[in-house]
Amino acid sequence: MKTAEFIALSACTMMLTALGIDIMLPAFGELRGHFGLPPESTAPAQIIVFFFMGQVAQIIFGVLSDRFGRLAILRIGFPLYIAGGLAAAVAPTLTLMYVARFIAGMGASAVFMTTIAGVRDRFVGDRMAHIMSLILTIFLFTPIFAPFLGIAIMSVASWQMVFLTPPLFAVVVFLWSFRLHESLPPERRTALAWPSIRRNIGSVVGNRVFLRYMAVTTILFAALSSYVSSSEHIVGEIYHKPELFAWIFAGIGLLMSLCAFTNSHLSSRFGARLTVKGALIVYTIVGALLLVVTLAAGDPPDMLVFFVAVALMLAINLAVEPNSSALALEPMGEMAGMAASVYGTLFFFVGSSIGALISHFMVHSVFPLVISFFAIGVVTLILVFTDRRPSLRG
Repeated sequence: MKTAEFIALSACTMMLTALGIDIMLPAFGELRGHFGLPPESTAPAQIIVFFFMGQVAQIIFGVLSDRFGRLAILRIGFPLYIAGGLAAAVAPTLTLMYVARFIAGMGASAVFMTTIAGVRDRFVGDRMAHIMSLILTIFLFTPIFAPFLGIAIMSVASWQMVFLTPPLFAVVVFLWSFRLHESLPPERRTALAWPSIRRNIGSVVGNRVFLRYMAVTTILFAALSSYVSSSEHIVGEIYHKPELFAWIFAGIGLLMSLCAFTNSHLSSRFGARLTVKGALIVYTIVGALLLVVTLAAGDPPDMLVFFVAVALMLAINLAVEPNSSALALEPMGEMAGMAASVYGTLFFFVGSSIGALISHFMVHSVFPLVISFFAIGVVTLILVFTDRRPSLRG
């Protein structure tokens, strides 16, 4: 498989996570009606949270992928994702839907983890950051078109058909993935024994570089997951402009995609570390300005000001992620599968849990999200600027 096809396939496998979220956001209104929930209910946001929490399975899939190879785990993940997606579409209660979404999240975790590990198997350092940025550029077109696709489907069918679209797309990508070759040869695989597993986990979580940049990505994801799961509620219930939701979500997605593409050039020219530092400085400044405006003008702030600031910070978030993941995984070498699984587990599970807590307080106000953006910017700046390792490229 040539590099261009590998990038396209990797983007599509990662797209399953985004599609499993973004396409159904416009359907939350009908979902509330179907289950008899009040219009202001934030319960549908838990559909997103449980999907993210399913990523906890990455720690298991990481161990198995280091032993049996990436392709074996990839081909377990797809059926889980498809089965969970189908079950969620026909679930008779919200509780069963949450369970189904958790299973779909487990499947997505296997696909996501093996994709990142496969990139790390093939590329390292700034080259990995460049490739990951290109993958993310394609992947990030999902939030641009997915809400409109969800609205289009609901104009001719029910919300159940919206929920069925991601697993149907997964079937196509699953068949395409059979063209992919194994990136972890047998001689580089680790034994499936507890002493070896414990040693590898200890080596991963004991690496300060890995922990530093994993923490950066995890807390940035908390704000991202909180916004994504609450975006329909913010636009429709807090700002009372539900007709603008798809356009706002798509506009932010477009800016995120452009920023990820720009990052692929910046990381190649200046290196991952310097690019992360510059991006987080801008992130924190924007977060501080939004906080000042909110405190001065009232909560919620002007809609245009709020969403321009949020769009800028989320775009920067997506520019930081590939660089931060490359920096975290660079020292892992043959433990890339284990490292990717620990990284993905904490990135999604811890990040989405913090994001769910932020969302819980956003019933009538956006201030919890505003203060979180600023606080996260400050913490990430401290993390990256206390990395004193010598580097030729920042």
